[in-house]
Amino acid sequence: MKKLILPLLIISATAFGQTKLRPSIDKKASEIETKVIEWRRDIHQNPELGNQEVRTAKKIADHLRSLGIEVTENVAVTGVVGVLKGGKPGPTVALRADMDALPVSERVDLPFKSTVTATYNGQQTGVMHACGHDTHVAILMGVAEILASMKDQLQGNVKFIFQPAEEGIYEPGVTSWGAKQMVEQGVMKDVDAIFGLHISSQTEVGKIGYRSGPAQAAVDNLEIIVHGTQAHGASPWSGVDPVVTASQILTGLQTILSRSVNVTQNPAVVTVGAIHGGIRHNIIPEKVEMIGTIRTFGEDQQDLVHRRITEIATNIAESAGARAEVNITKLYPSTVNDPDLTAKMVSTLEAAAGKENVRVNPPVTGAEDFSFYQREKPGLFIGLGGMKKGGDPTKTPSHHTPDFYIDESGFILGLRVMSYFVVDFMGMQK
Repeated sequence: MKKLILPLLIISATAFGQTKLRPSIDKKASEIETKVIEWRRDIHQNPELGNQEVRTAKKIADHLRSLGIEVTENVAVTGVVGVLKGGKPGPTVALRADMDALPVSERVDLPFKSTVTATYNGQQTGVMHACGHDTHVAILMGVAEILASMKDQLQGNVKFIFQPAEEGIYEPGVTSWGAKQMVEQGVMKDVDAIFGLHISSQTEVGKIGYRSGPAQAAVDNLEIIVHGTQAHGASPWSGVDPVVTASQILTGLQTILSRSVNVTQNPAVVTVGAIHGGIRHNIIPEKVEMIGTIRTFGEDQQDLVHRRITEIATNIAESAGARAEVNITKLYPSTVNDPDLTAKMVSTLEAAAGKENVRVNPPVTGAEDFSFYQREKPGLFIGLGGMKKGGDPTKTPSHHTPDFYIDESGFILGLRVMSYFVVDFMGMQK
């Protein structure tokens, strides 16, 4: 019996040795909260599109170096990676923040409102942090400062990953960006676990949401080209109408969700966002192009949906005497929180936010390229509240919109939970 008790006591003491750093984390987080908000406002006012985050990257690199952290720049184009070596041996814990903004013109009346413009997809557009990546960067810069102040007490190393192009980039022929390219360049090779967060404009400040297993959808681009035979609109029988065929395919695609997918397990989405065909009111065109997005959870469901799209499109086209060409491009896999890691870290979430402020989220059909890191090592991705207290999520502007707004009072919880992740995980490894 004594042989059993002694190891348990050692494990408990080791875990407590790191957990007892929480009060120091809380104190430091309160001290730098104002600084973190100032960083966020500066980044918000100076947004940069994917793979163009030069100013943001320099701000990050300069800050990390000032803390004595080893810095590597120009990773995956503009990415920054910092390594903080703890005073004691242990695992390497990675923390990730994304840096890029969106081609959105800001409407929110703020002193630090973005007035930046850029060319995107051949068009002049405003640029805005309309998804909160400015928040993610500022919080992780703050976490780096907190943990650097106690590095001698850390039982392991911390890798800070500041990633470009989470939203993707518009460059024909480019198929690797953001997290995928960071992984390809080796940032995960020496990592034992990775953690990340995403601010939510429709979750109240002080709240944290998480989900074990598949949490966010895989995203794929869909293109269907329907080839027919051009004819005069007054004599449709002399050709093969790709417009009518495309409309039948569009209707047929909806049966995938209602008849092929087991929606009691996970949702799925097949959306056609644009249809292009023809140039004149009395000419049946030669072809019609359809583009859209596919959202699925898990590879089995993804394979099923892809197969059914191809079957429906090609068979409906064939029955009309037309031909359908289906092209599906896989972008981000499903964001899957490691069940074992998630179970271990629930107590960390509750310690940071209070048990009553932690909830299990439903699956989210939005996508996140954090999923590429999770394919390499166990990872946990959580949601952080950014809506003002008492706000109505049904009336609050959503992400990727000109009116997107974040309540900065929620940042301090982000500082605490990300720092807690590091020290708690390190304590669990002994």
